Amino acid sequence: MNSPVYQTVIVGGGFTGLFTALNLAHQDYSRAVILIDKNERFCFKPLLYEYFSGEMDSFQVVPRFSELLKGSGVIFVQDAVQSIDLHQQQVKLASGNSYNYSNLVLALGSVTGYHHLEGAKEYALPFWTQEDAIAIDRHLRDCLQQAVQTEDPEQRRKLLTVVVVGGGASGVEMAATLGDLLPDWYNALGGNSDEIRVVLLNHGKEILNGDINAPLRPIAEKELQKRTIAVEILRGAEATTVHANSIEYKRNEQIETLPTYTTIWTAGTSINPLIKDLPISQEHRDHSDRLLVTPTMQLLDFPEVFAGGDCAAVQDKPLSPTAQVAYQQGANIAQNLKALALGEDLNPVKVNIRGTLLKLGLNDAAANFLDVFEVAGEAGHLIRQATYLTLLPTPIHDFKAATEWLDEEIFHHHLDPKDVGKKVVQAVEVIGAGVVGVLVARKLLKMLGSEDKKEL
Repeated sequence: MNSPVYQTVIVGGGFTGLFTALNLAHQDYSRAVILIDKNERFCFKPLLYEYFSGEMDSFQVVPRFSELLKGSGVIFVQDAVQSIDLHQQQVKLASGNSYNYSNLVLALGSVTGYHHLEGAKEYALPFWTQEDAIAIDRHLRDCLQQAVQTEDPEQRRKLLTVVVVGGGASGVEMAATLGDLLPDWYNALGGNSDEIRVVLLNHGKEILNGDINAPLRPIAEKELQKRTIAVEILRGAEATTVHANSIEYKRNEQIETLPTYTTIWTAGTSINPLIKDLPISQEHRDHSDRLLVTPTMQLLDFPEVFAGGDCAAVQDKPLSPTAQVAYQQGANIAQNLKALALGEDLNPVKVNIRGTLLKLGLNDAAANFLDVFEVAGEAGHLIRQATYLTLLPTPIHDFKAATEWLDEEIFHHHLDPKDVGKKVVQAVEVIGAGVVGVLVARKLLKMLGSEDKKEL
């Protein structure tokens, strides 16, 4: 009879997986911890737009797992998971290696979902990973280069038209970023930026419908029109077919065609195939095939297995699949794993939704704080960056990234004091907690000439 293996295997290095591993390391967890991910780098997805636009560097947005886990005691394995055997408590990898576990954490996240739309997988460009960002960058630069060299107006129009499919947060953030970024790129090539067209194709009548960012809709619609090139919003337009040089959509019961060489897909995600293949009944899944878990984040049929992030849904308490939810779940899963190892009682996971943040162009964003007040423009951008910097995976990485960001955004850029109110300072302190929040708040107070510095 084989001896029991006392080790915890974490599958997936996104927010839930990485923060589970780091929190276990900080808690002096007595069992071995193995983190498995197919990628070399962690991807801080909320800041992927900044990486794409060049506003932030790769070490800030896509740091290597080896750097983040250095000295933690966590074993990182870069490999693709081939299968998960919940009954035998074993994870098999594409390399042929396998790992047995006493506890498993499923943190595989989601994948780009094309919803069986004809041509979408073949011709649309997804935006979900570092590789996606690089691919879109290269494609767009190539289109602009071809456009500036062609004299055919119809051909140039296709090259300079970009369609973003999906009016959720990802689509809005991408369209807004392109509305500022593409004119800069094209002007640098000697082109006429007025020829650029950025179109947001939205299935519903309203953007951000059903999204956690819905309260920011009025601000988002206004800011989309204020970009260097105003973003066109096609409402009630359901994409039907994506071609190499056009996209077809249905609106008012009519099929219309929009010529373009660039279709960017932000119209949703699907459950990871590995999660879909697990022997979990449909009764123990939600309508999106996510695994239902107890309040302590354990599978209903396999209590030794924890799940969080995009691949799990807490029974009777659904949460938005956002970064702030995922990283808090990771911390709570780590606490419960340690309690389990010590024979102590497990605690229900508590998630604190601090607010929502939406990127709306270069150096522009909107923030909603607990539905109490909102901030937009450069002040919103400042808060968004400060907030996310406090969530970076380790103190060392946090400090290094924050130092560069503070130097660039705070000390080199001038913010008009008239545009920055005391509520902004308060928000930075509340949401951007810790050293970064305090530093930013102090700098804002200094710019405001406030007499309340001593309160900090």
